[in-house]
Amino acid sequence: MSVVWEGKYLAAHKEGTWEYVARRGGIGAAVIVAVHEGHLILVEQHRIPIGRACLELPAGLVGDEDAGEATTDAAARELEEETGYRPERIEDLGFFYSSPGMSSEGFNLVRATGLARVSDGGGHEGENITVHRVPLAEVPAFIAQKRDEGLGIDAKLLYVLGAGLA
Repeated sequence: MSVVWEGKYLAAHKEGTWEYVARRGGIGAAVIVAVHEGHLILVEQHRIPIGRACLELPAGLVGDEDAGEATTDAAARELEEETGYRPERIEDLGFFYSSPGMSSEGFNLVRATGLARVSDGGGHEGENITVHRVPLAEVPAFIAQKRDEGLGIDAKLLYVLGAGLA
């Protein structure tokens, strides 16, 4: 395996004829299923790699600010930062790979409960995150509507649909 290119957070590797990217420095990710009073909390933000806005579960990096950060701490921090909701509890639902054919990146899927709204959210300056609070019964139709509007739809939303949360 050889490193073809390396940036602050990612490295492109080549192994034989196979090319893939990997996160650097042991940084992971947390993806958050957050339900508040019968509503699923979703985020919408522009994603440079796909060139358009994308509908997603709230998520963020683990260990990008503090080495050794616990997944549950990062998930709570990211949920509040992106959506304005502070969780009372975070439950780990397991580790999954994002796109194992092109990236070694994986993420812990977590469930956030006992939510309290403490701010408007929106992420850091420049992220321009839009927060959506969608009634659980309306999630499939909401996703279809956003797709029809031209948004990208993150594949991790399939978990929500398949798990019977919506």
